[in-house]
Amino acid sequence: MIVALSGTPGTGKTSVADHLSSFYEVRSVSDLAKKMDCILDEEDENGKVLVIDTECLSKKISSFRGKYKDEVLVIEGHLAHLLPSDVIIVLRCNPIKLKERLSKKEWTTEKVLENVEAELLDVILVEALETSNNVYEIDTSDKTIKKVSEIVVEIIEVVKRGKELKNFKPGKIDWIAEVGEKVDEITRA
Repeated sequence: MIVALSGTPGTGKTSVADHLSSFYEVRSVSDLAKKMDCILDEEDENGKVLVIDTECLSKKISSFRGKYKDEVLVIEGHLAHLLPSDVIIVLRCNPIKLKERLSKKEWTTEKVLENVEAELLDVILVEALETSNNVYEIDTSDKTIKKVSEIVVEIIEVVKRGKELKNFKPGKIDWIAEVGEKVDEITRA
């Protein structure tokens, strides 16, 4: 089975993926794109962005899906939900905490705010739901990497048995309601 582990930057995808590599084969979207020659551009004007051809990568992943009938491949990255998969797990983070996390990176204020707004508006979750009926979401705001990894493993193992884990199905997280009047505060520099 192929599992897409996606989410807004800063939600914990890479850290969780590192932990999951003890249990499953884990590959990042960017590593797969490089290996499969699906890169459109290797950098932006700042030299930091890898532009991935998701259509090319989707076709190449589709060609080897059969290999993962009895094994699990976890594909990690904020574009993973756009690739062929059997299940999509979207990591979520309270936008207030996400802003704190992203502000610690050497990102521009504009990039931090863009990602905070994307999380606030459920952008990746909505895109995931447009591509699959088998989507789960996990709030990582107050959970350790180990706990989030345990939840991901539980979801994968339940889905492998043809079942559904209802408590992580989309619809329980509403950041706009949760942050309330702080929306203006967190979406400004």
